[in-house]
Amino acid sequence: MSLIGLWWLAVLVFRPPAFMLPGPDRVAAMLWLRLPDLAAATAVTATEMILGLLAGTALGIATALVMAVSAPARKLMMPLVVVAQSLPVFAVAPVLVLWFGFGLTSKVVMATIIIFFPVASAFHDGLSRTDPGLLDLASLYRASPLQRLAHIRLPAAMPSLVSGLRMAAAVAPIGAVIGEWVGASNGLGLVMIHANARLQTDLMFAALVIVAGLAVVLRLAVDRATRRLVPWLPEHD
Repeated sequence: MSLIGLWWLAVLVFRPPAFMLPGPDRVAAMLWLRLPDLAAATAVTATEMILGLLAGTALGIATALVMAVSAPARKLMMPLVVVAQSLPVFAVAPVLVLWFGFGLTSKVVMATIIIFFPVASAFHDGLSRTDPGLLDLASLYRASPLQRLAHIRLPAAMPSLVSGLRMAAAVAPIGAVIGEWVGASNGLGLVMIHANARLQTDLMFAALVIVAGLAVVLRLAVDRATRRLVPWLPEHD
């Protein structure tokens, strides 16, 4: 609410042209006027975000586990993880559209690539920082590597995994929207591109508001899910 207040105050004080910075009232009116179109586009973008989050999370967890239990795999896969994060998403997006087409798949793959790194990096970091005293104690009781992983390393790494999931939820819209900018038949990114070309700034802001709302809802859903899955984590909110 404070951000909307600052936005409204800036419009009242500086009185910029509406095509540069529309007021919240104009954006709200556009939201209501184009509600059916924006609702359909929101459904497409939300589907891409959710599927990308699920795929990126599964791939990130699997990669972190393989790197944690196998030193040769870690040496082989860590450079690939870093490369996946360092590639500019704007450079990768056209290639993905070329490979997977203008449909849903290319956007989901783009979101998966962006979400993969924070999940894999945070979870692997948690698995690598297990208290050595606990591991020594498990060795005294002749626990197998699988038992040490299941009963000590995984529970100890869950806070790091939760942090990675929360970060992934925040960046999930980036992949979906950028993929729609490059090539799509529907979605909020396509709405933004068309609105920008026609100087419909209020419509572009309306789409941005919805994308921000989707990110907040996704983050809250991840928070709720992680509280249920990892109830022993302390809450700091």
